[in-house]
Amino acid sequence: MITGKNQLGNSLSNLGTKSFKTFNPQQNKENEWNFFEANETEIETALKLADRAFETFQKASGASRALFLNTIADEIEALDDVLITTYCAETGLPEGRAKGERGRTMGQLRSFAKLVEEGSWVKASIDTAIPERQPFPKIDIRKMMAPLGTVVVFGASNFPLAYSTAGGDTASAFAAGCPVVVKSHPMHAGTGELVAHAINIAAKKTNMPDGVFSNLNSSGIEVGQKLVNHPLTKAVGFTGSIQGGRALFDMASRRKEPIPVFAEMGSVNPVIILPQALQLKGEAWAKTYAGSITLGTGQFCTNPGLLFAIKHDSLENFTTVLSEELLKIDASCMLHPTIQSNYSKNKSEMMEQDGLSITADLKTNTPPNFAKQAVVKVSGEKFISNTKLHQEVFGPFSMIVSCKDEEELVKAIQSMEGQLTGTIISENGEVDNSSVLVNTLQSKVGRLIFNGVPTGVEVCPSMQHGGPYPASTDSRFTAVGIHAIDRWVRPISFQNWPNHLLPNALMNENPLKIERLINGELTKRAI
Repeated sequence: MITGKNQLGNSLSNLGTKSFKTFNPQQNKENEWNFFEANETEIETALKLADRAFETFQKASGASRALFLNTIADEIEALDDVLITTYCAETGLPEGRAKGERGRTMGQLRSFAKLVEEGSWVKASIDTAIPERQPFPKIDIRKMMAPLGTVVVFGASNFPLAYSTAGGDTASAFAAGCPVVVKSHPMHAGTGELVAHAINIAAKKTNMPDGVFSNLNSSGIEVGQKLVNHPLTKAVGFTGSIQGGRALFDMASRRKEPIPVFAEMGSVNPVIILPQALQLKGEAWAKTYAGSITLGTGQFCTNPGLLFAIKHDSLENFTTVLSEELLKIDASCMLHPTIQSNYSKNKSEMMEQDGLSITADLKTNTPPNFAKQAVVKVSGEKFISNTKLHQEVFGPFSMIVSCKDEEELVKAIQSMEGQLTGTIISENGEVDNSSVLVNTLQSKVGRLIFNGVPTGVEVCPSMQHGGPYPASTDSRFTAVGIHAIDRWVRPISFQNWPNHLLPNALMNENPLKIERLINGELTKRAI
């Protein structure tokens, strides 16, 4: 079923001369499939097909887009064991994780289907004319959201389904009425092709225009660069490293027509454990965080990489228990030898920093591509003065920052860059007396957590998955939940426009029966 070819709309193509294979990190060997990297002709074809498809796809009704999205979910489910087996062979992740991520991906598609079928997401706003107003008449003006055009989506290494081919970026772009060209991630190109095939079947079944979706293989950066620089690309979605996301952002900004890049990048997700919480439940929280740090081999963007607390005997006990519990957990496989190698390198570089002590570092022999978890500790003073300590080590690694008092703790948080999440652990209402600390943390993050762990991102309308730079390139938007659709649209106003020529969402009769803001009042009534 896996051909290794590029999907250009409804057609398969392998014009390029460069090929590559994916890798099974559990078995430490290449997979059998051979993938053909897209060449310049195939990139051009995919984008021209998408641009042509946009002419009709942007006008498709909410009901037809919803049917498309739901059918994609159906076709992904129909892949059944073939998808799960391929996913595991390309990632080293267990079957349970594969099935869970498949369910999440299907759920995302169905949530966007429900959103666009109802239709109010276009945020229709109508201010009717008042010709008799003095000293000047009031014009009739109406506004709604409209799709940007072709979106290029970069597959993520750590989420082959939920953040890749048919993941949240693609689902939300389709919902908005934007065609999608995916730059498949080379670490799971087979999984990507299977999902791309499912999307193509769904597109045909629901009569979507040829070119509404394409999937391009690439083992390096050249294909991605050409996609971002192409004048037919109107927006980019990316999940990955700060280095990669920033490179795309800069590239898009330098274009003759700059375009938005919505990149969700690195995060160390600071956790602040207040004194009473350490004293009363320090051991319990240590055990909880040992699991959170090693969950998924630490390969989540929400991995708790920094644990802050005020120096005290209870912090020493917390550190001891956390270290002991961490070492009880079996080492696990990382996604790829390159990721494991980078983890080992970055961990070693971090451990060499001045003033840092190692409290746990797994020393047992492990199979190839397995990560050895670690915890280190440093003073608040050293943390504030050395920004190297603020950087993410992607994997099962965390740092405890011991601050002399709350003032130093606040300064440590102030010294950090933007993050996806921040957590406060509190007991007996002590957080009530820490407003400066809470406000400082809030200014740095997109999601503020109370007495929990950052790992685990609920897919729902209230979820904010994004944060101040460099957690993401635009903190106003989320990459998770139905409001992710807002990234791929722009507002457009119609002034004194004939009613019969207006989009359905703005017509007097309100044929879509959606909620609209009419002269300042939210209502579903006709005018």
